[in-house]
Amino acid sequence: MSDIVTDLSVQPSASPSTIDRARDSWDAWHADRLRAVAAPTGNLALIETRWLAADDSTTPEEALAGRPETVTATGLSRRSLETGELERGIRLWDAQSPAIRAFETIEVFPFDPSWVIEATFTPVSDDRTIPFEHIRDNGLTRELVVPGDIAFEREGVAYTLSAFDDDGTLLLVFGDPTNGADGEDGTYASGRFLFVERDGDRVVLDFNRAFVPPCGFSDQYNCPLPPRNNRFAVPVTAGEKRVVLRDGSQH
Repeated sequence: MSDIVTDLSVQPSASPSTIDRARDSWDAWHADRLRAVAAPTGNLALIETRWLAADDSTTPEEALAGRPETVTATGLSRRSLETGELERGIRLWDAQSPAIRAFETIEVFPFDPSWVIEATFTPVSDDRTIPFEHIRDNGLTRELVVPGDIAFEREGVAYTLSAFDDDGTLLLVFGDPTNGADGEDGTYASGRFLFVERDGDRVVLDFNRAFVPPCGFSDQYNCPLPPRNNRFAVPVTAGEKRVVLRDGSQH
């Protein structure tokens, strides 16, 4: 079991049973993350994202021509920021990519029960969206549906966060002062992600499961950046920090 950090100056924001459940499953979650990012189609395996011209009918199978057997291909789509038209793309994944071969681990903070937070979820209308800027969109934004507001209080500060719908799961994109910071408490520069557990109007934000976004493993991803209301003024010293490679370098 990992070391436990308890900040006695911060009152628990979740019930003892919720904290115990989060603590008991944390080691398994971390081990699953290490396996998943290095899987044949995990984050480290992505070697190319190719967006096709409107008249390009290339299929994922055709994109594999001349590639080694370790490479697989999948399709994806998006809306053009300029025209709104649907664009097709192809991704290539290599089970023996240089990133997988170089991967050592993902640094993490020790589990901290004070960062397990029970919050309230308030649904909003289906047409509610928030503009998200993505790393590779040159300052332009994409409107993503936000199904509701997540509200809680921590250390006397009220927060209202926006998590978007990621294939039926709430995904929070957030930032805090640890992003890009030097030293042992520094985390991935662009922010981190967190899947939010929801049960009706109740949600659990377990920041011990905050994770480095896919773009922290491959520059072939286009990650959304934290919107203004999802940026904490205090350091979130929980969850994953940075990707570590075998030569000792960090992403």
